[in-house]
Amino acid sequence: MNNLRSRVVLQADGQIRTGRDVMIAALLGADEFGMSTAPLIVLGCTMMRKCHLNTCPVGIATQDPILRAKFEGKPEHVVNFMFLVAEEVRYFLARLGLHTLDEAIGRTDLLYANPNPVNKKATLLEFGSILKNVHHMFPNVSTKGGSVKQVIELGELEQEILERLPLIFDGFGYHLTVPKKEITNLDRAFGARISYEVNSYIGFLRPPPGFTFSALLFKISKRYGEEGLIGTRSLKISLNGSAGQSFGAFLAKGVTLELEGDANDYVGKCLSGGTIIVYPPKKALYKSEENSIIGNVALYGATSGKLDALHFAFFFHTNKFDYI
Repeated sequence: MNNLRSRVVLQADGQIRTGRDVMIAALLGADEFGMSTAPLIVLGCTMMRKCHLNTCPVGIATQDPILRAKFEGKPEHVVNFMFLVAEEVRYFLARLGLHTLDEAIGRTDLLYANPNPVNKKATLLEFGSILKNVHHMFPNVSTKGGSVKQVIELGELEQEILERLPLIFDGFGYHLTVPKKEITNLDRAFGARISYEVNSYIGFLRPPPGFTFSALLFKISKRYGEEGLIGTRSLKISLNGSAGQSFGAFLAKGVTLELEGDANDYVGKCLSGGTIIVYPPKKALYKSEENSIIGNVALYGATSGKLDALHFAFFFHTNKFDYI
């Protein structure tokens, strides 16, 4: 064992609909449980399989105002369903002599394969390896998910830029341009922390006396968060290389990232007013129009801002976007 289990939280999902399903997943080692179909049905879903067509007849998976008016689900319905699932979980815990769900996690010794399954083909499956008890195999190793806290350090590149951000916030503002820096695919979600600091600082020229830093972050991000950098404040960062996943995620208004190179998946994820420019290296020998310079699922969850990837530009504002 490399002690990885204690540093991650394992979530199970897929056909989890009842308290019994939750218990089986927990006994197999899951720390968390994901449900989707059952809560949707509780909200009124009739499983018409039209989620991608914008024609959901019960108003769940649609933006059509006429169809959305048909939606009759309430949060209380889901809350009540979850209470019933929890009650069933407590029932099974009591039957097994366990006090909490944490005590059930990984207790595969309490499971056994049904010798007479409805589908006889299931008898061909061998569950011995799955049902081995990890607590017996590694008695001195922690198997509780998330019991060892991980410390995630900021990359040197983003940390260096963060140290220069106060120039923008002090006095009457400042237009800061960071000359070209090298970026690698180890720099994931580059720009997210910068946008957080931008959304946290903007609004005050200087913190009032006696105002702690933590309170400053909370108060200002709550009051000015969506405005980003406006007026006399802006930040432009130029980069070279191959950016990691989620380049420019949550990028705030007034922040521009210019990348000469390429970027991995999820460029501009949840873009929030910022500008992202990506183009191939000027000395590239390949035909740029025949090669990808950004990965899959660009602009996932974006609400506003601009992405220019080799002159193909997307402008977002609220829930609308234009393509040039």
